[in-house]
Amino acid sequence: MTVALTIGVLFALLAIGAPVAFAMAAAGCLGLYLAGGAGVVWGVLQTTPLSTVNSYELITIPMFLLMAELVLLSGIADDLYRAVAAWVGRVRGGLGMATALAGAGFGAICGSSTASAATLSATSLPAMLRQGYEPRMAAGVVAISGTLAMLIPPSVALVIYGLLADVDIGRLLIGGIIPGLVVTLTIMATVWFLAWRDPSRAPAGPRVAMREKLALLRVVGPMLLLFGMVTGVIYTGIATPTEASALGAFGAFALAWHRGTLAVSSFYQALLRAARSTCMIAAILMAAHIFGYFFALTHVTQDLVAWVGGLGVSRWLVMILLLLGYIVLGSFMDQIAILVLTVPVVLPLIKSLGFDPLWFGIIKIVVAEMGLITPPIGLNCYVVARYSGRPVGEVFHGSLPHFLAHIIAVAAFLLWPEIILWLPQQMRGH
Repeated sequence: MTVALTIGVLFALLAIGAPVAFAMAAAGCLGLYLAGGAGVVWGVLQTTPLSTVNSYELITIPMFLLMAELVLLSGIADDLYRAVAAWVGRVRGGLGMATALAGAGFGAICGSSTASAATLSATSLPAMLRQGYEPRMAAGVVAISGTLAMLIPPSVALVIYGLLADVDIGRLLIGGIIPGLVVTLTIMATVWFLAWRDPSRAPAGPRVAMREKLALLRVVGPMLLLFGMVTGVIYTGIATPTEASALGAFGAFALAWHRGTLAVSSFYQALLRAARSTCMIAAILMAAHIFGYFFALTHVTQDLVAWVGGLGVSRWLVMILLLLGYIVLGSFMDQIAILVLTVPVVLPLIKSLGFDPLWFGIIKIVVAEMGLITPPIGLNCYVVARYSGRPVGEVFHGSLPHFLAHIIAVAAFLLWPEIILWLPQQMRGH
């Protein structure tokens, strides 16, 4: 009864629009009070704030967020899209494919899904519409391409999962590279298929001279260097993820300074936005710890593991049901909220079924990408609609083929875990 009441209060607070951190903290405190009294609540509140922020790995989050803000400030995303579009835009559906590649490239130096979607909405979507692309198809590929920042390192979502699940963050970030490439190719294949089915939806672009193509390649150099600074030092064991994130933030600062887009006022605003986002995430993690104490006190996770173990069904059936549940949750909840709410409960079950937590974390993030384009919330679709001026229903409609294609990608990751696990297993110093 106590568990049902506490979870009911949590969802009621979320339904009326309460901030995730406040809703989880308030519901967790209520549950702790009902289960153990005021003394337990006071004891948890005394220790949780320090234990939450007193984590060396937590520094990774503000550094990656600052890196994202400085990359946005540098304006490299616009040039990156133009460079990719020049090389593949001549192919039918090429600008849509270029959007996917630019989303992957921008995600590799940004880590913020909403920032990536907003940037692509301002660069690639107008270009596709000018070339005569069907508006809903163009909006759909922009919305799904923005989600790649959740998977391709540096990824704040993977860092949060690593902190919650106590999984090596370095191996998680490296584990996202090959799946990120697979998902990027899946988006490109979907665009090609849609253009093949109806060529009028995605006309071929004008021819670009080879000299101009080669000149635009200069843009890719700084991006690859920044990506290598972050991911390469983690993979080789030269630096920890925390040190790599600081290196990445410095690299983004140098990039913005070199491109002449860094002023005192804009740098201050970038710092302020990164600090605000960090405080929000820290508050959510603290609230998740409070809720986690409630689950520990009431033995929710142990009871769930025992119950599933007694069902006698295939572990793969349990996994599929979990992922379907995540898709449903993603249709109306924020992805960070889903992570902090479910990982403490689901992870012991995943381990008891014999699944690798790192492998599950990557698959969970891919499913979270699907949640970002699933109505009625579908955050990325709203971002694209806001920045492009297109109706949000049009964006959701255009995203549907990519949602179906993502199901195929998830099935591949389930059938062949090596796609995810091979690269982390090759890492040095881990």
